[in-house]
Amino acid sequence: MNAKKQWLFIRNVIFFTFTSFGGAQAHLALLLKYFVHSTKFISEEELLELNALAQVLPGPASTQTLVGIAWKVGKLKLAIITFIIWILPTAAIMTLAAISYALLDQKQKFNDVLEYIQPIALGIVGYGAYKLGNKVLKTQVSIFLAIGSVIATFVLRNAYVFPIAILVGGMISSAIETPKEEADLRVRLFSNINPRKLIYFLGALLLFALVGAIINRTSPFSLPIRLLENFYRNGILVFGGGQVLVPLMFTEFVQMKHYLQASGFLSGYALQQALPGPTFSFTSYLGALSMKSFGYGMWGQILGGLIGVIGINLPGLILVLFIVPFWDDLKKISRIRHSLSGINAVSVGFIIAAFVLLLIPMGFNWLFLGIMLATFLLLNFTKISPPVIVLIGIFIGYLF
Repeated sequence: MNAKKQWLFIRNVIFFTFTSFGGAQAHLALLLKYFVHSTKFISEEELLELNALAQVLPGPASTQTLVGIAWKVGKLKLAIITFIIWILPTAAIMTLAAISYALLDQKQKFNDVLEYIQPIALGIVGYGAYKLGNKVLKTQVSIFLAIGSVIATFVLRNAYVFPIAILVGGMISSAIETPKEEADLRVRLFSNINPRKLIYFLGALLLFALVGAIINRTSPFSLPIRLLENFYRNGILVFGGGQVLVPLMFTEFVQMKHYLQASGFLSGYALQQALPGPTFSFTSYLGALSMKSFGYGMWGQILGGLIGVIGINLPGLILVLFIVPFWDDLKKISRIRHSLSGINAVSVGFIIAAFVLLLIPMGFNWLFLGIMLATFLLLNFTKISPPVIVLIGIFIGYLF
């Protein structure tokens, strides 16, 4: 790849980064615009196949698709550069927002400005559950899996509910929907996989968990290591993009471990919706604010933001760079393809559970419930995007 073409690609990555509002669906349209229709870096068929791969894998779908394009165009070096350009601006802004929130959380005006975006965030979560549910819950099996994941979330309240439910959901849908064939193809594909890479991938998670468990909780290194394990583990578990990230993070960081308050969580999520770039950069806000909650200063909060965005993205980045080289064989295996319906059904259940858990602290505040409902209706029946609604909420909070 010549230098001129590489700089053209990087330029388009920058344009994409600062115009990518609206979530994964809108991101796909922009990927077509910047990397297929205007420049022909890859074909439309290749882009759609990479997007399908990102949907099958855990992790941030838009990030994985973009990094996959970069790998096809310029291999590993360009893929890493693209990843950094894509995540850095929003992650930096969200880390700064967390530091500002932590510094100013005793000032009433700051809380007033954020007041109305919390129900807006709930409306966005509810809309995400509704849209994904309409798309995914089309069979009795999928409805059963969604209801089961809701119940498991409420009853067990444990971080390990998520990986177990995702695994069970994928296995059930794969077993029911997959035809009995493809034995030779599976043997050929998995013979090409280097088992050492898989060991490294899972070994990193086990190492973080082990060190976090052993190290003294009073040590200044304890919380950063535990946060890294939390984010890395959730990066392995998130199927379905940013919509599913919210229930995972809320259940673990707010409900179970009390790293931060529900109001701070919702404020950060709503602010992220007003920004371009990856939804997963919300984790930089969570990491920074979690560090503040345990008494760390500004540099500790910056470290928390860095841990959040790297930890959550690293598994998906590794997976897409690991699998893209033999995706042509992988996509032919229907057992893998059919497992996605069960995984998505469980993800819908997680979002519904998160919506209810986020709604409870709000109580019967009719103004907030009205704002939440209005947000849902605007998203469902108009073309107004979430960033516009969030900015309106911030403006009203500032004025009143």
